[in-house]
Amino acid sequence: MTAYVIEEYGDPNVFERTSVEVPDPGPEEVRVDVAASSVNPVDYKIRRGDLPDFAPELPARLGCDVSGVVDAVGDDVDAFEAGDEVYGMPGGAGRQGALAEYVVGHAGTFAHAPESLPLEDAAALPVVALTAWEMLADKTTVGEDDGVIVYGASGGVGHVGVQLADHFGARVTATGATEEKRRFAADLGADATVDYTDTDVESYVDEYADGDGFDAVFDPVGDDHLETAFAAVRPYGTVLTTESSSTQDLSPMHANSLELGVVLVILPVLLGDRQERVGDELDEIASLVDDGAVEPHVAERFDFADVAEAHRTAEEGEFVGKILLVAD
Repeated sequence: MTAYVIEEYGDPNVFERTSVEVPDPGPEEVRVDVAASSVNPVDYKIRRGDLPDFAPELPARLGCDVSGVVDAVGDDVDAFEAGDEVYGMPGGAGRQGALAEYVVGHAGTFAHAPESLPLEDAAALPVVALTAWEMLADKTTVGEDDGVIVYGASGGVGHVGVQLADHFGARVTATGATEEKRRFAADLGADATVDYTDTDVESYVDEYADGDGFDAVFDPVGDDHLETAFAAVRPYGTVLTTESSSTQDLSPMHANSLELGVVLVILPVLLGDRQERVGDELDEIASLVDDGAVEPHVAERFDFADVAEAHRTAEEGEFVGKILLVAD
């Protein structure tokens, strides 16, 4: 089968088109005829060599997200059969990913694809929707009239976070660096938007959180944003993040009795353990999509053959939503 691999870490030009054996599914695995994948920050960080502990064995096939049609199932798989349309997060980190004609993964890392979306578009969801779900429904429980501020609200995780928080009944404030990004967040359901490049944290806490702080700060950005999050949250509130690798002064957590929830959504795949939680959560997300509560926004579509250009576009960051990769 045709696959796109990296044999070394580097810039987007390291991708090579090659031919590899079609993988056979093991007893608890399924093989999927790939319709699409997408680009997430974890994908290009692995490609650059920033996350060697997360990388599949070289030559590596990246692509954590996938949608497609089940082609074959292992002996112990009952949840799927050949012909099922599925989406999932079976590899791309820790094991070979979706940038090929077929991908094999543990059956627990898949779910039936949302019926209301084109199958290709479902590949825009797994990593970002699972991350947003775990931040808002696992690490904390956001409910009616809770005040939530979403950093990076126009990005992959952020744009799903805005929709989920709105669905849960929260009062959503969204940050964005440009008018386009703030307008996009408002269209997704944000009640208010903030230009964080021109507004200090005290000002937007006063205006949108009554000066007390938000019940929850949703931070898929990290670095300086995580420090700001500690200033934006109320006493006894919760900071939710995907990026905790930067050095932070944690004394505000102690001073205000805060909770910190950190999400690494690919952990079940990396560990090869508790992989069923991926499929269970994707089932919940598919229901929300079919109910109209969540919809992925696809900014641009690239063929697998143009994966280098897709990675360049993703790293530049001048888009809203997700970058989709469509199988050749």
